[in-house]
Amino acid sequence: MVHIVFSTADAAVLQSAIELDETLQGQVVVIKDDYSVGPIDNIYVGEGIDKRKEWWNSVLAGGDFEKKKESEEFDDYKSAAELVGTMRRDENEVIWIWAAQNKVDVSGYYWLLHYMKEFQGRVHILYLNNLPFINEKGNIFYPVWLNEIPAKEFLKAKKLAREITLSEFEVDPDEWTKLCSEEKGVRILEGGKKLVQHDYSFYDNDLKRYVTNDWQKGSKIINNYLSKAKHTTGEAYLLWRLKELIAADSFEVQGKVANMKDFEIKWKSAGA
Repeated sequence: MVHIVFSTADAAVLQSAIELDETLQGQVVVIKDDYSVGPIDNIYVGEGIDKRKEWWNSVLAGGDFEKKKESEEFDDYKSAAELVGTMRRDENEVIWIWAAQNKVDVSGYYWLLHYMKEFQGRVHILYLNNLPFINEKGNIFYPVWLNEIPAKEFLKAKKLAREITLSEFEVDPDEWTKLCSEEKGVRILEGGKKLVQHDYSFYDNDLKRYVTNDWQKGSKIINNYLSKAKHTTGEAYLLWRLKELIAADSFEVQGKVANMKDFEIKWKSAGA
């Protein structure tokens, strides 16, 4: 059995669940890129793969996430090739895809499905869509991310595993192809598996709300956004957008615009 998740945090809690239940024993594979942001046109061929890599390198440049440039952090194609090889070599092998109701997991699911088509009947989905779980305090909650679920609760979740249907293998790749052709930069989950797309600037207006008339470090603005905003995304993307807004002369700035703690910004004073 091969388990697939869409973040390293999810992998850690799933690994803990596996240790509690030997029937879940298997390899855990992490799809690391966040396909809810960035270019996805021609994403399965060299031109599109290179375009996405170049985009990520520009987003990560000159700041806290510089070290991730040119790393394998956002290269899942090797993992996909290894999965295909594993499935072809052993016809008894099965895959379980674990996904919660968030844009990262659903976007990752759509991206991955391209490589799973030939294994229909051996690929299962555990989609925790609007399902209640019990947290560490004993309260019922609806997780948005897999890593919010206590390991012991995963043992209940495994009962949700079902084969991805032939219909899904036909319809879902078509939906992804349509999204890829729109050349938008941000994908938001509306419900179920429905993704809607927006321009790269989608988060900008909300991000601006956390800029004040007083100097604040970029890190404080981003942290406030992540703790309060309805729609959130990764720190690297938000830092990039903040820098884009600075480049557009939206704010007063002091310090070196690099790491998020290196600079401060505020709204421009009247007449500035």
